[in-house]
Amino acid sequence: MPADQPVPPQVNGAARSTHQEPEPDDYELAAPAPGGYERMADPRSAAEPGAAEAAFGTAEAAPLAEAGLPLESNASTHTSAATSTVSGAGTGTGADPRLPGGDHRPRCAACQEGTIDQDGYCERCGHVQARERDHMESELEGIAAATDRGLRHHRNEDAFTVSSAELPDGSPVMVAVVCDGVSSATRPDDASAAAAHAASTALRTSLPRGAHPQQAMNEAIIAAADAVNSLALETGAAAPHHEGQRHQNAPACTIVGAVVTSDILTIGWVGDSRAYWVPDDRTAPPARLTEDDSWAAQMVAAGLMTEAEAYADERAHAITGWLGADAYELEPHTASYKPDRPGVVVVCTDGLWNYAESAEQMARAVPPDARARPLNSAQVLVGYALDGGGHDNVTVAVVPFPAAPGRAGSA
Repeated sequence: MPADQPVPPQVNGAARSTHQEPEPDDYELAAPAPGGYERMADPRSAAEPGAAEAAFGTAEAAPLAEAGLPLESNASTHTSAATSTVSGAGTGTGADPRLPGGDHRPRCAACQEGTIDQDGYCERCGHVQARERDHMESELEGIAAATDRGLRHHRNEDAFTVSSAELPDGSPVMVAVVCDGVSSATRPDDASAAAAHAASTALRTSLPRGAHPQQAMNEAIIAAADAVNSLALETGAAAPHHEGQRHQNAPACTIVGAVVTSDILTIGWVGDSRAYWVPDDRTAPPARLTEDDSWAAQMVAAGLMTEAEAYADERAHAITGWLGADAYELEPHTASYKPDRPGVVVVCTDGLWNYAESAEQMARAVPPDARARPLNSAQVLVGYALDGGGHDNVTVAVVPFPAAPGRAGSA
């Protein structure tokens, strides 16, 4: 029975009806490959206007056979709805002193005199106030995550959920979802929060009912997309009347999720948020488990540029897949793996992987005791990104594999 209840904002979202053929229970499958990336879509920049963005080396998904991860299949399917959990201890403004004379607006934490405008800035001294989402952490027994606004952005547009549940046979399953709001879109912080909550809710409902993890992941991403789409309608934008008409600048985000059981780990994603496999035995190779929906990845997949050339281009981080009412097509990517050794799955936004892009770089950044101390490891990785420059919001979940008995439903 799931013990943890969701904290992220509730949104309305209808289930999509794009059903596909169900997947078999057991199957062999190739590593996430550029298979579905040859088609070029209009790239959407993930960068905040004016924010510095750079490629920190080149990313190459390690061959998963070498990494000791027998694969199960890279397919998208449709399944059912669900439930999540986000516990987050946020750092807010602390005390909330009120102004005299019946003015109930809080005072500035810096000058103690000015009032705070709707954007979170002091109207007297201009000091930006701390928000609850500036830095948040969450830990359950066996899984943890942390997020930070970073050093350059005025707000945190990332969101995450971590949760646990039980499969029908009573074995534990751990769930992490990480979303990154598209800064050039409207309400990116709301989009990421809505998507993370909807996806986690879907997974926590369908997995205990016996859905295959890959089916559940695909359905969860569809639920997340519906939740983000509903935000565009809340803003008063007219719904599209035909296939070619789309919302302009609608709320949007990327998503990556991980489901870990006692013997299998499943990843799902849309966009350029990533998942990495880091084994406990650091002499064994790590692996990147996702392939970006990005301009650079498409250029490499199409054979038009080398990886070094593509990631050196200023367009490298423009995303070609996202959740939002103006997305061209929803194409969830999913893959399942059966590692032959213990380790951790690192689920993160580009605010972290920009500073540790390759699997080897990420493995070096992950503490050696990550599986035993996931929260400490998430904190270390956030600090690693901030020490590297903190150009973006940074969010990371650390999910130990295998999920240990007795951890499901912990708070």
